[in-house]
Amino acid sequence: MVETTSAPTVSASECKLSQRAMGALGKLPPFSPILNKLLASLAGEDVSFSKLGELIEKDTVVAGNIIHLVNSALYARRATITSVRHALALLGMDKVRNTLLGMSISRMWTQVKTPPAWSMVRFNRHSAAVAILSDQIASRIPGAEYPEGAFVGGLLHDLGRLLIALGLPDEFARLMKLQEQSSRSWTECELELLGFTHAELSAEALEKWKFPQEVQVAVRDHHRPPAFQPGGVIPLSAILNAADRYVNATGESIIVSKLLSEDAGAIAGLGIPDEKIAPLLADFKAEHAAMAAFFK
Repeated sequence: MVETTSAPTVSASECKLSQRAMGALGKLPPFSPILNKLLASLAGEDVSFSKLGELIEKDTVVAGNIIHLVNSALYARRATITSVRHALALLGMDKVRNTLLGMSISRMWTQVKTPPAWSMVRFNRHSAAVAILSDQIASRIPGAEYPEGAFVGGLLHDLGRLLIALGLPDEFARLMKLQEQSSRSWTECELELLGFTHAELSAEALEKWKFPQEVQVAVRDHHRPPAFQPGGVIPLSAILNAADRYVNATGESIIVSKLLSEDAGAIAGLGIPDEKIAPLLADFKAEHAAMAAFFK
């Protein structure tokens, strides 16, 4: 159960809207065997490369993508890798898990019929970019909270927006219009029209899917992370927030943005020295470029 703070009373109409949005979770395809195994590893269960390799070899698309990734310019291999087991050993468990989570969930999304106003391509690319950048940030901050959850937290932080588009298409269209015609944030528009936010909906969905509580809380709070002191423990929600803000500012957003600026101020606010931000963003852009083809 996600920890909760005191909240205003929810009206019957708002509760009904929330239930309709959550009902869209049932419209999503079931998890694949690979995805189930990856989530088990995220929850701390021991998952062997051998078992994972066996599952990947049965999925020709995933296997091909893994081989393509390990032979990409990102890793600059001198010899071509043709074996899935060899590719897994070279990439390492964390990178394999992140890559496969992204590929598997992206493929799951593309099977869903969405309203005309929704772009699954933009959603996939935004989610992947935030996931990759969150993981890059978490790996560079000694005090990062639950760094192993940074990638999947970034990947699923906006799941609630997809559920709203699927379960409440008319309300989603009104949200787009209100946000476009006003200076308010998407979250402020959600609170006005729905009485709840996509972040809260995302966390509720992750609770139903039994994701680690640390990821649930971080996703719920990614637009309002708790106060922290640089040099101490950096909340995972703050990492997701910084990555999300930077990615949106570059134009890799779910809804086309009017204001574009690669401002890394939010990342610097996490306590990363200025001289380390440029290499971090360079690594992020290289990894994103290598993996972007898998998130369509």
